[in-house]
Order: sequence, then C-alpha cells, then structure tokens
Amino acid sequence: MSNVFSFTGTVGRDAEVRVTPSGQSVLNITVANNIGFGDRQQTLWVRVALWGKRAEGSLQNYLKKGQQVFVSGELSQREYQANDGTTRTSLELNANIIDLVGKRNGQGQPQQQDYQQTSQPSNSPSSLDDFDDVPF
Repeated sequence: MSNVFSFTGTVGRDAEVRVTPSGQSVLNITVANNIGFGDRQQTLWVRVALWGKRAEGSLQNYLKKGQQVFVSGELSQREYQANDGTTRTSLELNANIIDLVGKRNGQGQPQQQDYQQTSQPSNSPSSLDDFDDVPF
C-alpha cells in the first residue's frame, strides 16, 4: 500500500534551501491548509521537504509567503518536546510534487501577456452549423 497525501494550501514563509553534511540539497517550506467551515475552520500546518536535484532548481524563487501550491508526497508524523515541556506533533511531507496553483496573496492583478493571433487557414469548422453531417 502506498502512503500518498495530496493537498492544496498556502506557503507560510519563503522557501529555504540547505545542503546536508552528506551533500544532498533539501528545500523546506511550511504550507497551511484550511479544513472545516465557518466557526469550526482550523488551519493545518504541514512541513514540506523536497530533496535532491529538484531542490536545487529555481523553484525556491517562486515559493514565497502567500503563494498557493499543490503538494503531493509521503506523509509522516513526528512528536517532539516543546520549550515549555509539552509533547507536540508535527506533520511532515517528503514531497514528490510541488506545483504553483495561483497568484500570491496580496500580489494584485495577475500579469497579463499579449498573444498575437495570426490569421492562418484552418481545417476546423467555423460554426456549429458545419457539424450537420455528424452521424451522432
């Protein structure tokens, strides 16, 4: 059985890339996912790590606080002692996929790109009337 957890959320702070003593790169972000509705809405925080060559690319430049992302990977839970002595749990995800899925919060209007259409002949029908001879 496979342990795959996928969700969308918002990056909580800018991504940081570190290199382990063994020389492997790791990109770390924390992603917030809102669950529930109305008065019962809660925010679930997940620590996400992307390892290896994928962590070394330019993805770090786009994973800024407020960016909406889709994340998928293997989920684990870790317990640790907080400074006040209480035992806390942390959700951690070793990511296979991190995709940007929207503009950053507070970024304003998305950038518009101009695409020029060239008039080229097309074999596609120009209206629905051209579909009269379709047998279904």
